Amino acid sequence: MTSPLRDRAFARLWVAGLFAETAEWMLQVAVPVFIYQATGSAGSTALTMIAGVLPIVLLSPVAGHVADRCDRRLLLCAVCFAQAAVALPLLAARGPLIYLVMIAQSALASLFEPARNALVPALVGTDLVTAANGLMGMNSSVARFAGSSLGGVVLGFAGLGWVVGCYLAMLTLAGLLLAPRFTAVTRGERANHGWFGGFGHSPVLRVTALTAALMSVAQGMFLVLFVVFVTGPLGGGEAEVGLLRGVQAIGGFAAGFAVATVARRVLPAHLLGWGAVVLGLVSLVIWNGPVVTGALGVYIGLFSAVGAPGAVTGAGLFSVVQQETGPDRLGRVSSTFFAGMAAFQALGMLAAGALVGRIGLTSLLDAQSALYVAAGLVTLAGLRRRLATVEPCPASTPPATST
Repeated sequence: MTSPLRDRAFARLWVAGLFAETAEWMLQVAVPVFIYQATGSAGSTALTMIAGVLPIVLLSPVAGHVADRCDRRLLLCAVCFAQAAVALPLLAARGPLIYLVMIAQSALASLFEPARNALVPALVGTDLVTAANGLMGMNSSVARFAGSSLGGVVLGFAGLGWVVGCYLAMLTLAGLLLAPRFTAVTRGERANHGWFGGFGHSPVLRVTALTAALMSVAQGMFLVLFVVFVTGPLGGGEAEVGLLRGVQAIGGFAAGFAVATVARRVLPAHLLGWGAVVLGLVSLVIWNGPVVTGALGVYIGLFSAVGAPGAVTGAGLFSVVQQETGPDRLGRVSSTFFAGMAAFQALGMLAAGALVGRIGLTSLLDAQSALYVAAGLVTLAGLRRRLATVEPCPASTPPATST
């Protein structure tokens, strides 16, 4: 069975992604906790996160065109070094400055994700896309564990400055790995599909977009309420926040490995739909667990388990988009998806920050779980039969060897 890692260009992209995502998780965990500790406000924490997603929405059309017209490998390399540079002001650790840095980081991320998502099928080909996304899921799980744990622990024991130092080092390593030239095709061919790559013309992409919107609202709620949940009902601190975010990597790693090997031929719609349903149900158990027990060991196990459906869902979502979209417009379609997900994630953040004091933490978390279940049902009803009979759009075939 051929592995995408046999392609050396993809392997280098894979390792670079490990460093870049680890750095991102460190910052994603450390900065909201830092703000929450400084202000004691869930609303301020939500505003920090929203400042990190709005540029993705606003810059989506430009980011997609750049990803389809530029050398995607070179673009990823440049973004890594630029993100390291704009993070330097965080060493001052002042409130307004933090918001500006998060905006700048998000603007650069709006270029990174579409380019990477479009580069994967260009390197490995259509047949190995699901396996490649499974490997990316494994990578993300390791990065989540390492980055989340380091972000919480380093913040607690050494402060935000040391978190930023680790962040800079990891992004530099990622940029250096991406610097050597790839021999594979790394940019889309010129074609006129509009600013969004003909996104609205595909029924499959429209259903997938609805699914992604529901999951993104749920994820936005989680990002705000998770810190409140751990520091409130569970009585934890910085280390517990980082640990419980990080242990999701255990299930995610196992699930990513399964998708990359034994489950690589499973219909992507099944991965997306059933993954979302299971994710919602396991989340429901977690949020209502403090009624029974607050033992940290129990939640380490539960958060480890919830990482598995999360990784399966991610692999299914990206595989559907990549297989449904031609290589000449994959950057724009990917950018449209990332922008929509960021917008609905911001909506979830705002709702969580505004309603947690009125409705109550547990009720909001239960609603978050229900959104995941609804997203899974939308996918299973709307995509399964169509994707079973429609051939995916061809992606570019990788060369025999890549260096």
